[in-house]
Amino acid sequence: MGGLVSFLIILFFGGSIAASSVKIINQSDEALVETLGKYNGKKLTPGLNFLIPFLDKVVYRQTIRERVLDVPPQQCITRDNVSISVDAVVYWRIVDMEKAYYKVENLQAAMVNLVLTQIRAEMGQLELDQTFTARSEINEILLRELDISTDPWGVKVTRVELRDIVPSKAVQDSMELQMAAERKKRAAVLTSEGERESAVNSARGKAESAVLDAEARQKAAILDAEAQQKAIVMKAQAFRQEQILQAQATAEAMQIIAKTMTEDPGTREALQFLIAQHYMEMGLKIGSSDSSKVMFMDPRSIPATLEGMRSIVGDSESLAG
Repeated sequence: MGGLVSFLIILFFGGSIAASSVKIINQSDEALVETLGKYNGKKLTPGLNFLIPFLDKVVYRQTIRERVLDVPPQQCITRDNVSISVDAVVYWRIVDMEKAYYKVENLQAAMVNLVLTQIRAEMGQLELDQTFTARSEINEILLRELDISTDPWGVKVTRVELRDIVPSKAVQDSMELQMAAERKKRAAVLTSEGERESAVNSARGKAESAVLDAEARQKAAILDAEAQQKAIVMKAQAFRQEQILQAQATAEAMQIIAKTMTEDPGTREALQFLIAQHYMEMGLKIGSSDSSKVMFMDPRSIPATLEGMRSIVGDSESLAG
C-alpha cells in the first residue's frame, strides 16, 4: 500500500513537471522566458514550446496585434487662456516584446500619461478656434511625437484621434452668443446686398427701357418723316401729271375748237355767245358764294371783255389755219 501511494505521488509530480514544461502560445502572441531569473533572449512563438522545469519561467506574455488605448478626458489650457476638456484614442502595437517588458514598468499606464502630456503641450500652443479647425494637423503632430517617444519601449503608434474638444460652460455660452451675433450680422449683410442688387437691377432696367423707348421714338419719327416725304413726292408727281393732262386736254380742246371754227364760220358767233354766257354765270356764282362779300363790275367793261375774247378766238383760228 505504501508503495502505491509513493508511485501515485511520483506520478503526480512527474505529470506536473511535464505539464509545466510544455507551453502552447496562441497565434499573434509572444512570451518572454527567464532562466533562473535572467533573460537570455529566449522567446516563445505561436505553437508548442518546451521549457526546462524549475529553471525556465514565462515572465511576460502579450499579443502583438494592434490595440486601442482609450485616453480619458483631460483638462487643457489654450494659448488664449481658455479651459477645454480633451479626450483621445490611440492605436498601437508591440513590435519588440523585450523592450516593452524590460524598458518600462507599466507600459499602458506610461502610454496614457505620455499621451495626456503631449495633448496638453499641443493644446497650449493653439488658440480656441484653432483647436476646432486644425484637428487633423493636431492628430498628425501627436502621432509623430508619440511614435518617437514610445520607440524605446518597443511600441509602434499607428494612429491618434482626438475625439471630443469641449470648452467650459461659460465659454460655450459665449460662443453661442457670438455665433448668434454672427448669424444676425450675416443675415443683415445678405439683406442689404439683396436690396442693393435689386435697386441696381431696377435702375438698370429703367435705363434700358428709356433707351429702348428713345430708340423706338427715333425710328418711328424717321419712318414717319420718310412716309411724309414719299407722300409729298407722290402728291407732287400726281399734281404734275394732272397739270400735264389738263394742259394736254386744253390744247386738244383748243385745236378742236379752232378746227371747228375754221371749217364752219357760223360757229364763231355761237362760241362768242357761250363765252359771254359763261362769263356772266361765273359772276353770278361769285356773287352768291358765302365767302364772297361784294363784287364790283363796270358795265362799260363788258363789251371790252367780249372784244378781248373775240380776239382770242380769232388768234386761235389763225393758229389753226
